[in-house]
Amino acid sequence: MSSALTTSSVATTSAIEPAIVFDRVGVTYGHGRKTTVALADFNLRVAAGETVALLGPSGSGKSTALKALAGFVRPTSGAVRLAGRDVTDLSPAKRGIGVVVQSYALFPHMRVHDNVAFGLKAHRVPRNEIGNRVTEALEMVGMGAYAQRLPRELSGGQQQRVAIARALAIRPNVLLLDEPLAALDAQLRQTMLGELQQLRKALPDTAMLYVTHDQAEALALADRIAVMRDARLVDIDTARKLWQQPSSDFTAAFIGGANLLPATVKHVSGTAALVTVGEHTLRAEAPRPGVGRPDWVPDADAQLCVRPHTVQIAALTERDVLRGTVVSTVWKGATTRVQLTVQGLPVEVTADVPGHSELTVDDTVGVRFPDPAGVLIPPAAGTPSAADESEVRA
Repeated sequence: MSSALTTSSVATTSAIEPAIVFDRVGVTYGHGRKTTVALADFNLRVAAGETVALLGPSGSGKSTALKALAGFVRPTSGAVRLAGRDVTDLSPAKRGIGVVVQSYALFPHMRVHDNVAFGLKAHRVPRNEIGNRVTEALEMVGMGAYAQRLPRELSGGQQQRVAIARALAIRPNVLLLDEPLAALDAQLRQTMLGELQQLRKALPDTAMLYVTHDQAEALALADRIAVMRDARLVDIDTARKLWQQPSSDFTAAFIGGANLLPATVKHVSGTAALVTVGEHTLRAEAPRPGVGRPDWVPDADAQLCVRPHTVQIAALTERDVLRGTVVSTVWKGATTRVQLTVQGLPVEVTADVPGHSELTVDDTVGVRFPDPAGVLIPPAAGTPSAADESEVRA
């Protein structure tokens, strides 16, 4: 993507107020026993220039949060603010937000130029400015040469670029992207991920809220990831922190598909611990106590979070291996996912081994964990009654 749209051309938000604030926002549908909670007590702040991904499974509330911010849904409770201004009751057109959805939502009878110009006309931009603004936005997404084409004459990726250009043409302080890559094939999705990364660099003052169920997209694009479950915010932190030290089994499993081994703490020294898992003693990382994290003490119950790519499969004759039996294998191209039972462990273990493995079901192998084997997390996940960001890991 070109950087034709300069930093100075993007309006900046207040240096004091966050660009986006959700203040205990709730959204419900229906009444009485038919009431459906789509979003519960949702708190989030996004700074100017920051990209936050809302990550969660279907029905977790992430798209509802985006719709409440865009003005497509009226919150049942709480308030939505943009740069300090309460916009809870404002129509979408008066919020000045750029929105990109997975279906592109281009007008099929309008050429690319007119699709991008549509939002500018709706915002009453002077006619003599519209042409330059359209050209600027199209150049930014690499679509300058396609201005006179109809949407049906474009590929899916090109249509998505036009949708992004339309959102950028109004020069928004806030850009919302709702599963923008979901309709694209895998190769095109990877290409668009790279282009969205470039877009972030070209818009250093624009706050972005990115809704996705794809952890790879969230890890690649977001400064912070807000993990959602059952209409609530359950975790928020940098992508690196959530990967390395998840605070719950839900986050650990949803981001990276971690092995979660029931463990008992034996000894703690600083941020290191010895734990027993089944019949074995392993070393583990023990993050310092905090919100959602207990103070690790001897005999405390815990779970050991072990990433599949760190588990090694070796010959039984090698030193320091545990005896394992292959339950299943799935080749994924770059890796093979192997499911195993391991002698002395109470649950099955997943290992991602490089390349195409020749292992078959019932093969006996050696299994080696890293040292330390993983990170300790609380023994059971509970959805909090309120997801106040001040009470969720910052």
